[in-house]
Formats: sequence, C-alpha cells, structure tokens
Amino acid sequence: MRSVGAGLSEQSAQPEYRIEDLAHHSGATVRTIRAYQDRGLLPRPERRGRSNVYGDAHLARLRQIADLLDRGYTLASIKELLEAWDTGRGLGGVLGLVAEVHGPWTDEEADRISRAELDARFGGTPDEEAIREAVELGVLERLPDREDEEYLVPSPQELAVAAELYAAGVPLSAITGHLRELRDQVEHIASRFLEFTTEHVFARYLEHRPPTDADAAEAATMVRRLRPLAQQTVDAELARAMRLLATRHLQIHLSQDEPWVKGDQPRAVSLPDGTIRAVQSLVGPEGVEAFIAAAAEREVQKRTLDALASSHRTSGDFTQSP
Repeated sequence: MRSVGAGLSEQSAQPEYRIEDLAHHSGATVRTIRAYQDRGLLPRPERRGRSNVYGDAHLARLRQIADLLDRGYTLASIKELLEAWDTGRGLGGVLGLVAEVHGPWTDEEADRISRAELDARFGGTPDEEAIREAVELGVLERLPDREDEEYLVPSPQELAVAAELYAAGVPLSAITGHLRELRDQVEHIASRFLEFTTEHVFARYLEHRPPTDADAAEAATMVRRLRPLAQQTVDAELARAMRLLATRHLQIHLSQDEPWVKGDQPRAVSLPDGTIRAVQSLVGPEGVEAFIAAAAEREVQKRTLDALASSHRTSGDFTQSP
C-alpha cells in the first residue's frame, strides 16, 4: 500500500495527510489539532492500519476555525456554529454576518509612512518613546520586512490630526494621553449604541443559537443599513456640543473675572463601593476613572447650560415687565 502523506489515495484520488502534514498545511500545531478533536471541533481521522488519515475536509475545517478565532469568536461559540453546519442548518448566512460585522466601518483607507517622513512631521527629531506609544495605541503598525524604516497607518486622518495638534504646540505626551482618554469614552458610546440596536433591532434575528441562515442574512443586511448611523449621530452631537461649549469657554476667557486655572494634580474623591462596581460592570475596571470623570464633567456642563438658559429667561421676563 502507498505510504500516507500529503499525497493522493489510490482509491479516492483525494489528498490525504498525516497529522504532521495537516499541521504544516493549516498553520495549526499537532497539539492544537488533537485538542480540537477532543473538543468535537474537528472530525476524527480515518484509521488506516497504524496511521490516522486526514483529508481536505479536515484542512478546510481548521481554516474555518482559524478565521473565526481571528474574528474574535470563542471556541465554544465556534463549536455551536460548526454543529449547525454539520446538522444541515447552514453556515453561509452566519459567516456572511460575521464578515459584515468584521469588515471596515469607515471608508478611510490605510496608508504607509516612512520613518524619515514621520520624524519630519513631528519636529524632525527621532522619538523612540513616541513611536512605541503610537504602535501600542494602534496609530502605527510595524511592517515585518521594514521594521524601523516604514510603518502602516490604519487611519491617516487620525495621524494628520496628531500632527496638526503637535504643530499647534501640543506635546506628544499630551496628545497620546488625550487619545487614550478619548478612546475609553468612544468605546463606551459604541457599546451603548450596540446594546441599543441589539435590543430594538437585532434581537429578533438572533433568537436562535446559532441563528438560521435566513435570519443571519437579514441581520447582515441590517448591519449594512445601520453601520453609518453611529458615526453620523456622533458627528452631529459632537458638532452641537463643540458649538455650545466653545462659546462657553470663549465667554469665560474673555470675561474680566479671574480665569479658572486647572490644578496640576488630580484630587482624590471617595465613592461608594456600589457605585464603583456598577461602573465596572458597564465599562470594565480599566474604564472606571475615565467614565466617572466624563459623567461628572457632563453633569457640570448640563447644569451650567441650564443656569445660562434660566438666566436668559429671567432676564427676558424682566425686560418685558411693565
């Protein structure tokens, strides 16, 4: 009999693999393949004498699992999806929904920038700490073959904003600190938008676990329709808030009163444990500080605006009095 390898069986004319060959072609390790078998994610191989024989179906399944893992799925949820496929319920619609959600949420295209150009845009002096922070934040990504010569820029617009702020006199450390704070707050907004749309729109498509092919396809269509709404809403609300608060800041700085000066050190404030736990359940432990600060600032801004509006109404009533 012909030896089993990454070759063709004389009987089936289909590729057959030893486990080592399957690992080589799939990119998985032998240990991982055996673990997938034990968890029921991968069908058992065919036994041929003393050898286990794998085929193209095993290779395709391993590639499916790797793709779903890359998209953020757990092994438990992947098992549910694959079981649905194996029982004939279909997986095409689900994979289409996965692709739709995992796809780009912006029309912006990534670009590349050389290290020389990057240094020139930020003062002309190499700053390794700034590069490290930019890579950590995902503003820059290292390229395997051009480690220190060129970088991928996922959002050229975000990098351009940083360059403009730097040119205006904002230190790089302040820019990265602001981005970290802003990212926490934007992720909270995104989380709330997803909870809102899931409750009122997507819940009906996701009643089954995993969803049927038809429901998953309809949900993917709905994702395409709703995808731009989050950014449009945030753009509109940010424009409104900037108009109101920029006017307020200008009034403060143009007034003859002594301007308020921000302290150099934060002030510690004690909060009940129940409050901290409630915030952690919403944004996680790492987002507690930013969330509480943002909530407090929003309340101060709301009360200031209410006071200004009330003062305006009172003044208007007085001038109209006989």
